[in-house]
Amino acid sequence: MDYSKYKYEQNKKEKEMKRNQKIIEIKEVWLSMTIDVGDLNTKANIARKFLKDGNKVKATIRMRGRQQAYASQGVEVMKKFAEILSDVSKIDKQPVTEGRNITMFLVPLK
Repeated sequence: MDYSKYKYEQNKKEKEMKRNQKIIEIKEVWLSMTIDVGDLNTKANIARKFLKDGNKVKATIRMRGRQQAYASQGVEVMKKFAEILSDVSKIDKQPVTEGRNITMFLVPLK
């Protein structure tokens, strides 16, 4: 077998695999610790649209000043957000406090 023909076939297979591949993007939704029910539902509807398109969603809360002392309230907001979206998603990474931010990743259900 000719090596150049083998190499050509390998490149052809790789291109075909790349063409059939689905690229998953990470969309980000910013929340607040003091967010109210209506605004939370609005953000959830935006995230629902992203999840239905097959993208991952990163929910983020940035704590300011005194809010850092009450990080547990931010985690509760994240859990409430995940509960609203439980029909179309599941939690990929639990809410984690990293410095001034609380982040959580949601992935669409199969």
